[in-house]
Amino acid sequence: MTGRPTRISDPERIRALAHPLRLELLDHLRDVGEATATECAAHVGESVASCSFHLRMLAKYGFLERAERRGKEKPWRVVEQGAHLDARPDPRVPGSMHAVQELAALTVTREADRVARFLARAVDEPQEWIEATTITTSAFWATAEELAELGSQVQRLTDRFQGRRSDPTTRPVGAPVTSDCWPP
Repeated sequence: MTGRPTRISDPERIRALAHPLRLELLDHLRDVGEATATECAAHVGESVASCSFHLRMLAKYGFLERAERRGKEKPWRVVEQGAHLDARPDPRVPGSMHAVQELAALTVTREADRVARFLARAVDEPQEWIEATTITTSAFWATAEELAELGSQVQRLTDRFQGRRSDPTTRPVGAPVTSDCWPP
């Protein structure tokens, strides 16, 4: 799915995402398509009761829904597989800035951890992945308009890969199997 990101500014919805286990469950469900609480628990190393609770919370706030039953099993799936979520504060919505700050901080920490895990095992990675990996920083002065344009340009660069996560048949040969690895 490409196009405009789904914008969320409701602080309760944003806070529903600002939990490490919930983000991990969403990642897993995006990778596998659908899974039961038991399957999720086995993947993330948490109890079934804990996963079930967090899956229900994600469903309550519209991020997950029940998939078709498989016998006695009741799997979950992501509501909008290919959607980008745009969690930005809305000055008209009290509490949205704080909720976005919580989610942004958690997201940065999770991504930094993912990079650190990749670097820790880099010695075991194929040379082509090591050579293809770029970690860079940049500091510059820009206007708000220039920064917004930079964000749009980066989004357009990554849009060409859109859909590969939700549809495994679109993934090229040699791409990682799950989002547990970095690079993604």
